[in-house]
Amino acid sequence: MNKVTIYEIQGLYRDNFRVTGYEFGEGEEAVCIVGSMRGNEVQQLYCCSGLVKKLKAMEEAGKLTPGKKILVIPCVNPYSMNIQKRFWTVDNTDINRMFPGYDLGETTQRIADGVFRVISSYRFGIQFTSFYMPGEFMPHVRMMDTGFEDTELAKQFGMPYVVLRKVRPYDTTTLNYNWQIWERQAFSMYTTTTTRLDKKSAKEAMRGILTFLHKQGIAEYHGHDGYRSQVVKDVDMVSVRTTEAGLFDPSVSVGEEVEQGQILAYLVDACEGEVIETLRAPVDGIVFFMHGDALTYADTAVFKLVVRAVI
Repeated sequence: MNKVTIYEIQGLYRDNFRVTGYEFGEGEEAVCIVGSMRGNEVQQLYCCSGLVKKLKAMEEAGKLTPGKKILVIPCVNPYSMNIQKRFWTVDNTDINRMFPGYDLGETTQRIADGVFRVISSYRFGIQFTSFYMPGEFMPHVRMMDTGFEDTELAKQFGMPYVVLRKVRPYDTTTLNYNWQIWERQAFSMYTTTTTRLDKKSAKEAMRGILTFLHKQGIAEYHGHDGYRSQVVKDVDMVSVRTTEAGLFDPSVSVGEEVEQGQILAYLVDACEGEVIETLRAPVDGIVFFMHGDALTYADTAVFKLVVRAVI
């Protein structure tokens, strides 16, 4: 294992800002794995730290293929991570909306540029990321529908779902999108949580990545192959939205099969304690995403269901 500085900015009043990477093996730049870009992505950092530990042991045991290099970057935004602030500490900008970056631009643009110059040459890019809405997901691999995606390749992770996401204008400045535009195969890895550790889904994600490395001839790993992945388009999921604001009291959990008409959650008046809305499943399906905060606004998508007929 080789610990390297990917990018560094001189600090005026504290230690320098550094993005640190861990290299395994030498030769062809095969796989780059990126962790937390936002200061609240604790689960994503945890997953990468687990991979660093595992890959170090595999390298020492001679289980990494000679002539292949793996790079793991656990955290791209240590300043925000230190104070648990989701976005950049000074101007509240999102590094994952700054790619491919600009070396003469704002600080987050320079960070994105410095990191992307290093990682854009790797054949495969895997990013542990989080959703813009707070909540829990079924573990899955996500790809953007750019025309460069390969869903059959994504199935090699053995995750329960491969989600193909329709590209929206604001996606064009994300790492995943730019990796694909630079003709790399890019995957976003979602586990169940973001701000707290979930060891079960972290273990499943790490197992998926090691399985992928094995199937690509980059590492020797003989764990469980995982699931026969189902490919789902994000536009085909059914959203369940609130009509009122209030306390969110779910009756189901992520991954649970539900039937049409089944109660999913209650909304409770925050001051008077009365149930003001009962949310029911509009279709037979599986709970893919569930809102994670105790409070919710009106017209909020608090559930996303995979329709059973689609899978």
